[in-house]
Amino acid sequence: MSNGMDDRRKGFEGKWAHDAELRFKVEARRNRALGLWVAGQKGLTGQAAEDMADSVIAADFQEAGDADVFRKLRSELDVSVSDTAIRAKMTEELAAAVKALTA
Repeated sequence: MSNGMDDRRKGFEGKWAHDAELRFKVEARRNRALGLWVAGQKGLTGQAAEDMADSVIAADFQEAGDADVFRKLRSELDVSVSDTAIRAKMTEELAAAVKALTA
C-alpha cells in the first residue's frame, strides 16, 4: 500500500513541476511579447528592441505577480497609452502565450 501512495505522491510532484515550468514559459513568452510591443510603441528596432524585451522579462523577477511588469511597462510608455490599454495588452499577450505553448 505504501508503494501506491509513493507513486501517487510522485505523480502529483511531477504534475506540479510540469505546471510550474509551463507557467514560467508562458509568462516569459508574454513578457517578451510585451517588451517588443513597447519597443514598437517607442520606435525601437534591432538590438534596442531586444534589449527592451529583455528588460521586461527581467522586471518580472522583482516580485511575485504582475505588478512589477505593469510598472515597467508604465514607466516605458508615455501618457498617451492608458493603464487600461496596458492591462488589456498584458491579458491579450498572456492568452496568446498560453495558446502557443499548449496547442
